[in-house]
Amino acid sequence: MRFVTIAPPDFDVDLDLRYATPDNLTRRPIFARPLCLLRPEAAAALSRSIHLTAAQGLRLRVFDGYRPPAAQWALWNTLPDPTFIADPRIGSSHGRGVAIDLTLALPDGTVLDMGTDFDDMRPIAYHADTSISVTAQRNRALLLGIMVAAGWQHYPFEWWHYQLPDAFSYPLVEDGVLGPSVMGSGKSSPG
Repeated sequence: MRFVTIAPPDFDVDLDLRYATPDNLTRRPIFARPLCLLRPEAAAALSRSIHLTAAQGLRLRVFDGYRPPAAQWALWNTLPDPTFIADPRIGSSHGRGVAIDLTLALPDGTVLDMGTDFDDMRPIAYHADTSISVTAQRNRALLLGIMVAAGWQHYPFEWWHYQLPDAFSYPLVEDGVLGPSVMGSGKSSPG
């Protein structure tokens, strides 16, 4: 299995890989090291997104890409809600390497207001939520427009999540296929 590492200079993005830090919903790092990987098809779509974002005078800030089974279990064990976390027994688009979580930022790195932070697992994070400010609604719509124009499909319950169309036609990837300790422990069952 060949994955593409998403990082500058090849990909002009800001990385804020939250699952390699305690700044996520589990309150502990669930990745062994900060690394963002995508299948080549998803990396190509991200390149298109970067180009379209730059044309708007903005940048992309990436929170997550490929997510190994152990990380999916850690999220599920913290919040077993299939609206926000895919059941690891089924797998997610992240576990297939064809999903990305991201936001928009100014050239200086200042993140645009999206109404919530990344991984805010409440209905206020839904794309169509109108209880947030008009500015945040416009920023979500701008991100949606960029990503869809680049070939991504949105997930209606998380403004930050995008995946390739037909994401579940791609096979799940065990992190052991990528080499030893690429993302985490490699455990694929709940702790």
